[in-house]
Amino acid sequence: MQGAPLDIYPLWVIVTDYILGVVMWTLIGRAAMNIFLREDSEFFFMKIFVKATNPLLRLFAPITPGFLLDPLVPVYIAWFFFMIRFYLLPWLLGYHVMGLLSFPLESEMARFIYTLYNSFR
Repeated sequence: MQGAPLDIYPLWVIVTDYILGVVMWTLIGRAAMNIFLREDSEFFFMKIFVKATNPLLRLFAPITPGFLLDPLVPVYIAWFFFMIRFYLLPWLLGYHVMGLLSFPLESEMARFIYTLYNSFR
């Protein structure tokens, strides 16, 4: 298994990726919760997802196609954050795109799940 992200990347790269990753997954979480709940739901977590992502939806409104269904708009915006993380950051930083689980945030999550799984075996 690959080394820890701090052994591979500088701290500011990890922090930048974590921030972009959390934003991306929050947008995806909002879209997923919207399958089961309305946006104006009183459910605590839905309120958090809506409040956290509404500023991004407004920011990206000028480039969001009008034909998209409202529940899919967060996924469309999350795609931009994915593209930034997967293509733009490595290019700007001089790294190459390493494929699946090359993102520090997701690598750490996968490492945690792997360790947790093996602790129960």
